[in-house]
Amino acid sequence: MWPDIQPDIRPDIQPDKGGPHCFRVRRAGCDSAQAIGKWRDPGNYCRQMVDGGGKWSTVAPAGVTCVILEAKEVREMFLGTHAPRLDDKGRLVLPAKFREALAPGLVLTKGQERSIVVWPAAEFAAYAERLNEASRSDAKVRAYLRVLFSGAFDDQPDKQGRINIPPALREYAGLDRDVIVVGNNSTVEIWDAGAWESYLGSQEDGFSGLSEEVVPGVL
Repeated sequence: MWPDIQPDIRPDIQPDKGGPHCFRVRRAGCDSAQAIGKWRDPGNYCRQMVDGGGKWSTVAPAGVTCVILEAKEVREMFLGTHAPRLDDKGRLVLPAKFREALAPGLVLTKGQERSIVVWPAAEFAAYAERLNEASRSDAKVRAYLRVLFSGAFDDQPDKQGRINIPPALREYAGLDRDVIVVGNNSTVEIWDAGAWESYLGSQEDGFSGLSEEVVPGVL
């Protein structure tokens, strides 16, 4: 059993057709005939819209942590700090625990503090949809969109879990050989090892003293 699932829910063996990294489960006693649902993947989590009153949730297999947002939706989280190395061709081997969630495809973009952001393709598509709501009459919005999309690259990990970091992004982030890959909830970030250590050192002392104003209603 998955720890996030209540005791009265048991797994169904059928994989979630909305994404290869999620599996569906149903409450014990629910009639399968009532559980004919329609699957979709809004962003980086899976949801099943159920017809007929079936009680369903979704979970991810080992290697991806799931947080249940509501009874019918979950999303995977990328966690931890890893230290792979770039090869001579600018390829990076993804941490093993990230590979399954990124296997369907990913998008690399410029990030804040000169990092590279690795988005699951579905998550980036959902983010792009939200950006469409921003007013393009605002010069700052136009600039952000141009830099974001003009510098974005799509990719898919190979069988060894390697991805290509384009030269333009390597230059932007100052990447050489030693890099740090960090999980940041719904995305992954790639940093130059020295830049990450410097950034983390400047932020950790203040982390424990963060006030409620940083993330209102959460911290």
